[in-house]
Amino acid sequence: MRRVFIFLLTNIAIILVLNIMLSLLGINYFFYKIGLNIKILTISSIIFGFTGSIISLLLSKKIAKWSMNLMVIKNPSNFTEDWLLKTVNKISKNANISTPEVAIYNGEINAFATGAFKNSSLIAISANLLESMTKLEIKAIIAHEISHISNGDMVTILLIQGVINTFIILISRIFSYILDCFLLNSYDDSNYNSNYNHKIYGLITTILQIFLGFGASIVVAWFSRNREFRADHGSAKLLGTPDPMISALRHLSNISIVNDLPKSIAILGINNNFKKKSFLKLFATHPSFEKRIAILSNLYKS
Repeated sequence: MRRVFIFLLTNIAIILVLNIMLSLLGINYFFYKIGLNIKILTISSIIFGFTGSIISLLLSKKIAKWSMNLMVIKNPSNFTEDWLLKTVNKISKNANISTPEVAIYNGEINAFATGAFKNSSLIAISANLLESMTKLEIKAIIAHEISHISNGDMVTILLIQGVINTFIILISRIFSYILDCFLLNSYDDSNYNSNYNHKIYGLITTILQIFLGFGASIVVAWFSRNREFRADHGSAKLLGTPDPMISALRHLSNISIVNDLPKSIAILGINNNFKKKSFLKLFATHPSFEKRIAILSNLYKS
């Protein structure tokens, strides 16, 4: 909750600073003259910017269960399920969080954690992963996912998205209005809003939001890559050694990972979407397995 409060406070602080700057520079008055109410626009931007992120966060577990047809383990029916529940429970205690719900699903080699609150979360592991990897490697991946939960990564990434959405909406509408007014020569002290064209305003807003959305994706991807490094380090701390996580990463680097998770969950799962020699690497949500292995190994060099 502290992390949520800090991010909300940060967003409000940035909005306040922006409004103060606009007032001091006389831009707020200019917006008022041409018919754009910056206060209402700011409030609506915050509401629309965060609404989608908050709803996605609160419904994240239900969406995952529904979209992935997850089989939540309540009463273990075999040795694997029993071992899995006990392993998750033990590692969760070491991380000082409540034991997440544990689910298995039919799909490609993958695993992910989701949930709005760290003490009410979910870990899902594919049957293919359980069959393909050693128990020590599976432990490392479980510890990695529990580190995501303990670090509040699901909450943080959606709050970051909410902050970015707020600025995309705010900035795109401000510039759209200005461009619309000047392009149509509609700014006039005596009749400043008579020629306002909603169609052109809407077109410019859409184009700007698409353009700004690309920049926002780079920011979200950068954070997502960094949270993977932190979760790898968290796995090593929870297990007392980096070797299982390094082994798991090496195993994953030698196979072709097909991320068949729904788009809303894909960023949470195992991914090898890193492009080494292309600007597309800026949009990669996960770092390369090689870099993760190198960083994890360097952290624990004697």
